[in-house]
Amino acid sequence: MARKFLYMIAILAVLVIAALFALRIWSTELSRFAFVPRTDYARLHPLPAGAYAGNDMWLSRPGIGAADPSQWAPAGVKKGTGSAAVFFIHPTSYLARKAWNGPLDDTDTNRRASYFLHGMATAFNGQAQVWAPRYRQAAFGAFLTEKAEGQMALDSAYLDVRQAFDRFVTEVPANTPIVLAGHSQGSLHLIHLLKDRVAGTPLAARVVAAYAVGWPISVEHDLPAMGLPACTGPDLTGCVMSWSSFAEPADFELVLQAYRTRPALDGQAKGTRPVLCTNPLNGGAAPEAPASANLGTLKPSDDLKSGELIVGAVPARCDPATGILLIGDPPELGPHVLPGNNYHIYDIPLFWANLRADVDRRAAAWTAANARK
Repeated sequence: MARKFLYMIAILAVLVIAALFALRIWSTELSRFAFVPRTDYARLHPLPAGAYAGNDMWLSRPGIGAADPSQWAPAGVKKGTGSAAVFFIHPTSYLARKAWNGPLDDTDTNRRASYFLHGMATAFNGQAQVWAPRYRQAAFGAFLTEKAEGQMALDSAYLDVRQAFDRFVTEVPANTPIVLAGHSQGSLHLIHLLKDRVAGTPLAARVVAAYAVGWPISVEHDLPAMGLPACTGPDLTGCVMSWSSFAEPADFELVLQAYRTRPALDGQAKGTRPVLCTNPLNGGAAPEAPASANLGTLKPSDDLKSGELIVGAVPARCDPATGILLIGDPPELGPHVLPGNNYHIYDIPLFWANLRADVDRRAAAWTAANARK
């Protein structure tokens, strides 16, 4: 009987190893099968002109009150007194494949979006306002295919975001500094907003900084079109912070391949040169910073509704060959690490306290500089 049990354990072990091997080899194909919609693309009608006038189309905005997920803070963190208004675009939370664009009333999608704001947008609530729009986001599968439908879904999602941003600009007083932020799909839409709505306009002078996190940015082909330079120090304003986090050993080739398949903002091929990497532990002042510089990593609770700050949890180093941000040994933050030691979901929580301090410092610098004018 014992021998049969051992045989069974051995067989199960072999099956598990085989399954893991298959997942590693065919992970892209399996992901496409699981997430890419198989339906025809249904072109979205534009939202009504006043869609973003009230609270219904916002996950966060002034006046929502206790239900606003961006207003939480971990124990020991006090509400800030910054003057800036923050426009935050949440990452992909629609994981189904029933449609190419997520419906606005999907319960699971909205719950995940709320979790994302809870772990990411909260880093910005030291400022006066946080605005985060609902939008008919592109399905997760849109990023896993070269079908035209994928780009069409992204284009439609961007139109919602642009409409929300236009409303945000009209609602915020004209002398208010602005922080622009996003993660993943949100950052993709953000870099387009910078190109279409900010670059070369008076609005650019009001931008404290743009935090386009979790989406690779071409230094040669994206950044010039965005109209703002990379941040090279913690006190600069009107600049861009961007990083994509991997623990080591890191396998980021699939991410970079996917990034290179789409043309850059200037319409050119992105090439193989390193993407933009600004170290979040020092405001972009140097490519490398030790764990001792980490003011606090936000480790989420099991239910994703709270979390605790852990000081000195991870270092950060911009890889000179690729521009990927390397964080050393894999930290234990939860079950959502992607293949290849990709800490994509944790791009902001890894550096939550440093990002909060970075935003507050730049907003104060912007206010001081403009007070002298």
